[in-house]
Amino acid sequence: MSNQPVSSDERPRVGLMAGRGGAAMRPRVIEKANDPRQALARLLPYLSPYKFGLVLVLLTVVIYTLLGLVGPYLMGEAIDKYIGGKDPAGLLRIALLMLASYLLNNVFQWLANWWMASISQKALQGLRRDLFQHLQTLSIGFFDTHSPGELMSRLTNDIDAINQAVSQNVTSLLASVLTMVGILITMFIINPWLALATPLVVPLFLWFTEFIASHTRKGFRDLQKQLGGMNNVIEESISGQKVVKAFRRNESVIEAFHAQNQAVYDASVYANTYAMMLMPLSNVLGNFFVIVLAALGGYLALGGLVSVGTIATFIMYGRNYVQPVQQLANMYNAIQAALAGAERVFELIDTPQETADVPNPLPFEATQGHVRFDDVRFGYSPEIPIIKSMSLEARSGQTIALVGPTGAGKTTIINLLTRFYEIQSGQITIDGKDIRDVRKADLRKKLGLVLQDTFLFSDTVMENIRFGRLGATDEEVIRAAEMADADHFIRLMPDGYQTMLSERASNLSQGQRQLLAIARAILADPDILILDEATSSVDTRTEARIQKALLRLMQGRTSFVIAHRLSTIRDADNVIVINHGEIVEQGTHQELLDRRGFYHHLYLSQFKGQAI
Repeated sequence: MSNQPVSSDERPRVGLMAGRGGAAMRPRVIEKANDPRQALARLLPYLSPYKFGLVLVLLTVVIYTLLGLVGPYLMGEAIDKYIGGKDPAGLLRIALLMLASYLLNNVFQWLANWWMASISQKALQGLRRDLFQHLQTLSIGFFDTHSPGELMSRLTNDIDAINQAVSQNVTSLLASVLTMVGILITMFIINPWLALATPLVVPLFLWFTEFIASHTRKGFRDLQKQLGGMNNVIEESISGQKVVKAFRRNESVIEAFHAQNQAVYDASVYANTYAMMLMPLSNVLGNFFVIVLAALGGYLALGGLVSVGTIATFIMYGRNYVQPVQQLANMYNAIQAALAGAERVFELIDTPQETADVPNPLPFEATQGHVRFDDVRFGYSPEIPIIKSMSLEARSGQTIALVGPTGAGKTTIINLLTRFYEIQSGQITIDGKDIRDVRKADLRKKLGLVLQDTFLFSDTVMENIRFGRLGATDEEVIRAAEMADADHFIRLMPDGYQTMLSERASNLSQGQRQLLAIARAILADPDILILDEATSSVDTRTEARIQKALLRLMQGRTSFVIAHRLSTIRDADNVIVINHGEIVEQGTHQELLDRRGFYHHLYLSQFKGQAI
């Protein structure tokens, strides 16, 4: 698994269906683990702290399995001794013993399942904790190359598959195996000749069960694949309704849905036909087993070799023997899914972490904000550099504008400054200190980011702003909002600063989201400010308000501004023009226009018609 970083300028984009909604709607496919033993071996340490509880589970499983064997034996004894001997008192006693055995069987079964569920939840809590904590240590490049839907699937679907197998199937698996072994041993102890029917019939039962199960698995794999395709058609048609209606493609979308719906129907019929055959076939084979036992028992009874009670005991054991075999067949898919899920979870946990801090980092307290890039090189592979021997300087309090065509490397420069990516050669310093010699947390504390794609959490407006400095008081949050020119629209919201934002803050306009991001940056009070296309997605009127807030934020701070709009960069102290990872020009806005070089060409193509 690669975790090579990719810049926002050049990184590959994930597809529409790979995002937040796509994975959630995609049905889960049952698959086998590549190395089930390795997956199981790595799961066991999460259960090892609960060894005592697991021993109790094992003991209770053994107890309720043995109690399950008592009932049929007592039934045979009742028939032979008390019904045949016409002893009502003895019959009552043995009936009470049977009732007690069945009641205790259910009590111990409940205890085993409860203990196992409790242990499994504690173990999976630890697994989820390790997985989530590890995700927080991965590089930005990893998240650039892995869709949120894929990562969410590992945190939810794969862990849920493990949960189902561990909490629900472990006790059933133990009980099924113990029941089969216990019944077989008991039957041979009671009557070896009659017990010989079991090895003759059970292989036939297992063969039919696996035959049906293999077709069922194939059918449901195809069904899940077709359901995924249908969900894609539905989600894309709903998400793209404006495009569908604008180009009058309603009929073609309906035809695509009908075709996919028919494919789902065909796959569903195939899968469910075989799935519905499993239980009737199991019952037929179970009854066939009982018939064989009854016939063989009757033949032996005629010769005086077995009693009627023994035949009744064997028939009950025969029915009880079939149930564990059915359960084992049903548990097969769940166990395979759990091991495959465990493999994917551990694959993620094994992903290398973000580059660690140096052993003895330099102190990084107050900073002047003097930034230098000295002969910096960076690329995703050594032979394809993205940033080529770049040197630039931002003095304390200066505003540096980075301009250039899409893919030139502007955002990559910012990501190197924040150490989201690590340079391959050269040096980046702040106030003379190499940023690789200080703690990343200390470095990023001094940096404030306002990005084009503002991310706000599903929380209150107050807490979203407070994210810039978690220890800030309500008054400090409100003061930051006022400086960002956001206070007036916040107070017009239903609950003011306590208004809950919807997912991705969809109940706010793009401009309002940007103002909240600026308020968050103001609250963080960074020494160096980074603005990445902060006004590119808003109208001119909203841009003016955002510009006003940005000017307050930039005052007295070293600022790096990535922007296409002339109004953002015309007052910059230095405009650095980048193309193909190299600085091709730099100077003030007017100086670059007067040179009539690359920047002048950009101006003519992007800002034509505006006053110089």
